[in-house]
Amino acid sequence: MIRENSIKLSSSYAVASKVKDYSQLMKFNLTFMVVFSSVVGYLLVPGIEFSLIKVLILFAGGLLVSGSANTINQLLEKETDKLMARTAVRPLPAGRMSETEAIIVAAVTGVAGLVIMAWGFNLLCAILSLVSLVLYGFVYTPWKKWNSLAVLVGAIPGAMPLLIGWAAGANELGEGGWSLFGIQFLWQFPHFWAIAWIGHKDYSRAGFKLLPGSGEPNKLIALQAVMYTLLLVPAGLLPYFFHISGPISAIVVILVTLFFLYRAINLYRKCDVPSARKLMFGSYIYLTIMQLALLADKI
Repeated sequence: MIRENSIKLSSSYAVASKVKDYSQLMKFNLTFMVVFSSVVGYLLVPGIEFSLIKVLILFAGGLLVSGSANTINQLLEKETDKLMARTAVRPLPAGRMSETEAIIVAAVTGVAGLVIMAWGFNLLCAILSLVSLVLYGFVYTPWKKWNSLAVLVGAIPGAMPLLIGWAAGANELGEGGWSLFGIQFLWQFPHFWAIAWIGHKDYSRAGFKLLPGSGEPNKLIALQAVMYTLLLVPAGLLPYFFHISGPISAIVVILVTLFFLYRAINLYRKCDVPSARKLMFGSYIYLTIMQLALLADKI
């Protein structure tokens, strides 16, 4: 009996460890944010009513496509991940998973996700998902070692979830979809530069060039973060002007943008890691409140 219980416990632990490895490989926390944005974009389409089935299909498709892109990212960065404390514990650099297994995961999840997008919604949604996967996995990922323009390239797939969600509901892009894309595109820059500022030493050790100019954290980078955050003020009003959401959400979005701008200005004033960390968390607060406000005040 004791031996049987030990075997069961060992099997349960093995399964739990494998699930945890797949979660790390596909970056589940990041993927959940991506899928949430897609669902918001879908529900903001005029005339679309909430359907749990459709939301679950979009969630599944987005989870698989984004998970595939993240897996490709980790496959290509296996050796550099070993050099950074934050990423050295991932399944590939830590040796808990083979490259062959990860390739299979990337292929299966990617194909399955694209099929779900095409079957559950439309071909445009699947094509945009494929473009996002390719840009993130095969363009942005290697570009990070070339120069800091990788952030510009990465901002495109980073902003596409809202556009993909819009396409899933409207079967077209239109001014509504592009306005949502524009907001999240601009948001990428202060968000990512804050992350790159915090992890500068680790990223430099791995050979990643993520900060513009000299590549060192400085006032010029902080000023650029302020400028991109400032651009979010007019961009945040576009959903109101395009009659996607009402005046209450416009006010809420402006207020949360000013909060985000304050944290960017604070980074410019102090130019230190604590301020960069506050800007990073401020970016998450901004994105969440902005999306929920637009959705709650949908016309």
